[in-house]
Amino acid sequence: MPPVPPVPPVPPVPLVSVRPVRGDEYERAGTIVIAAYRALPGDHMSAGYAAELADVARRAAEAEVLVAVDGDRSATILGCVTFVPDASSPWAELVEPDEAAIRMLGVDPVVQGRGVGQALLDACLVRARRLGRAAVFLHSTPWMTTAHRLYERAGFVRVPERDWRPVPAVPLLAFRLALSGSARPPPSPVQSLSKA
Repeated sequence: MPPVPPVPPVPPVPLVSVRPVRGDEYERAGTIVIAAYRALPGDHMSAGYAAELADVARRAAEAEVLVAVDGDRSATILGCVTFVPDASSPWAELVEPDEAAIRMLGVDPVVQGRGVGQALLDACLVRARRLGRAAVFLHSTPWMTTAHRLYERAGFVRVPERDWRPVPAVPLLAFRLALSGSARPPPSPVQSLSKA
């Protein structure tokens, strides 16, 4: 039997940037989130939830939707996340008054594992710090194990007392990250250089 060549490592996506979604990108961003959720194991997505995931326009009007795009001239959307700035948003689920939340983080299955989810998460944490939030809260299903590792590396901890089931077949696990020094985010290198 001939030797099997080694599988090359998956390269990171170069120059990922995160920015607010534009109106002409709503459909593509929704398609990516649906694809990411459908790539998960199990039969967990109803038609109603798929429609909710696709409705980026509504989320952008009622919360903040961020997209990760590649840095080449195509600016291809690689992933999407909904940032919930506070408990007053209709997208806030069990969010406490001093918290921001993250919802519906999805990365195109073709580029998963290349740092896109990390870039989206980091952008949400920066946003929460700039708003002076004490913590960031989120729910995740038990089968989103890759996302759990991402959250745990960022310092999120499980808060099982805030777990819930929106429907019987979908348990949601609660995670929370306390933000220290959230009122003043550290200056970016650009800000530091401009003040020197």
